[in-house]
Amino acid sequence: MPILHETRTWRPPPLVGASGAAVPWPVRRVLGLQRHGGGDPTFRVAADEAVWRGLRTPLGPATLVVAARPSEGVVVTEAWGPGGTWALDSVPALLGSEDDWSGFSTDHPVLMEARRHHPHLRLGRTGLVMEALVPAIIEQKVTGQEAFAGFRMLVRRFGEPAPGPHAAALDLHVQPTPETIRQVPSWAWLKMHVDPARSKAILRAARVAAALERTIGLEGDEVERRITSIPGIGEWTAAEVRQRAHGDPDAVSFGDYHVAKDVGWALTGTPWDDDQLREFLEPYRPQRGRVPALVAAAGLHRPRRGARMAPRGHLPARVTRW
Repeated sequence: MPILHETRTWRPPPLVGASGAAVPWPVRRVLGLQRHGGGDPTFRVAADEAVWRGLRTPLGPATLVVAARPSEGVVVTEAWGPGGTWALDSVPALLGSEDDWSGFSTDHPVLMEARRHHPHLRLGRTGLVMEALVPAIIEQKVTGQEAFAGFRMLVRRFGEPAPGPHAAALDLHVQPTPETIRQVPSWAWLKMHVDPARSKAILRAARVAAALERTIGLEGDEVERRITSIPGIGEWTAAEVRQRAHGDPDAVSFGDYHVAKDVGWALTGTPWDDDQLREFLEPYRPQRGRVPALVAAAGLHRPRRGARMAPRGHLPARVTRW
């Protein structure tokens, strides 16, 4: 049976740069939020700058290719697999066409300057909760190196190759289904450097995956309440999901090792803790997440002078590929 295949062209709203000239839609920058480390097997950037994604949609797996054509002012998309039509329908929202900055204003000079230099920041939304939640749980309270390695091993061992004739050449994969996740044995999680606290949280989420997917379209506070009702999932993880799956501009990753410190340092020259960040951000509700996004886009992070957090040594020997 031939693999379903479809191509579409999306013409985004025109964007104007500081000089008044038209600028291309920031495809790679928007999609970059969905990438979990440079070796993410569900995310590839081809030699022609096209972004390839392996997706688990409500209609099944899909390979989605997104390529900007600035000279024509369009974005060309292509998809394979049973979920291909769903993936193509999601592209405008995925690329941030629904992201609305009109309610955001600030009189802080650092933020005003960051906004002036980055007027076309966009927050996209995938509409896929488990796709964002599983790697977010794996990333809880560990180094990025360890988290990204664990996610890679999970996808390669228990996911599946992305559909289509070209995905194999890019080694593109799709995350495992919730049903498959529920069957992963405890020893396999340890081999992937995912400790019992995190693996149990993933299993609990997989058991209620359908209910979690139905949070798309709900208000951010309600999304957080439902996600954090699962033991082992807290505010930081919920915010990571709200940003990626829901495109929620009010989601802030409180509890992150860097966010509060970097925002405080950028705005005052002194690193903050979460309580100080909460107090500062309150007037920006319901778009509090814009502030850390602007700070990050401007590259305003405090100097990294201390030793990096070391990967834990009490788990089984490191496995580079499954």
